[in-house]
Amino acid sequence: MVPAVKKQIDVARLQLDLRAAKVELLSAQCAADRVRLHYSAQDIVSHGEPETLKRALASVQALHRFFTQIESMIREAEENARNGRR
Repeated sequence: MVPAVKKQIDVARLQLDLRAAKVELLSAQCAADRVRLHYSAQDIVSHGEPETLKRALASVQALHRFFTQIESMIREAEENARNGRR
């Protein structure tokens, strides 16, 4: 069994990592919004480097899968809390 002190350190690290990831994700969203607001999707497809676009899409898809899983678990936890379950 993991000592309680170790668990607190892990939780603190997790919270720091989540805060840092939030900032990085916001930065990525801003960068994508800048591109989206300046260029049409057709211009991006026509003139963008295909490999760059494919890698960006792969990253977005991986993030979508990860956060969809997190969202589902949050909803389940909230429903359990409403129903008095843990």
